[in-house]
Amino acid sequence: MKILVVEDNERVARFVTKGLGEAGHTVDHAANGRDGMFMAASERYDVIVMDRMLPGNIDGLGIIEALRAAAKHTPILILSALADVDERIRGLRAGGDDYLTKPFAFGELLARVDALGRRAQGAGTEHTLQVGDLRMDLLSRRVTRGSRTINLQPREFKLLEYLMRHANQVVTRTMLLEAVWDYNFDPQTNVVDVHISKLRQKIEVEPERPLVRTVRNAGYMMTEHE
Repeated sequence: MKILVVEDNERVARFVTKGLGEAGHTVDHAANGRDGMFMAASERYDVIVMDRMLPGNIDGLGIIEALRAAAKHTPILILSALADVDERIRGLRAGGDDYLTKPFAFGELLARVDALGRRAQGAGTEHTLQVGDLRMDLLSRRVTRGSRTINLQPREFKLLEYLMRHANQVVTRTMLLEAVWDYNFDPQTNVVDVHISKLRQKIEVEPERPLVRTVRNAGYMMTEHE
């Protein structure tokens, strides 16, 4: 899933974004209300993790209320040090879908994020991707080709998901670096090529047809066509 974390505490933000990334999710981070509002309104996210108290002219509840007023229905998990019942009620009535108090265990946060994602997907969001006989289930995180199950590491899963979402399109190495690794590498790095090679070894076993093609001087394309 693609997740936005709006959190001004650097330590908490680093802890959450690192954990969600290691769990296989693509994570963006906003450190204040202004950036959080802009990113939440302009990008498509599967789940938003929203700090209750934020610096600037708009706090977490203000962002949520503005998003709901604009008919943005992205599931939102509120993080807050305010633990009393009235604050929980206020957060949920503002448009939050769940409420988790600080301090929290990362395992619980991850479970709540996954539950919100499943709930949204169950409401009609796409939860399977398919290219030829290669199929990815985004809920169970299961990848199969024909009757064969393919075991992928979290980074490989993210890389394959991006390629499948952009099937029949050329994707550049820069696009893959930004989408899968979440930040910019040295443009001369070969990390993409190394991971593509490993991915091909798993999804293209003889006599299966190759699905990932190298586009010279451009990048890669996933396609079932010759």
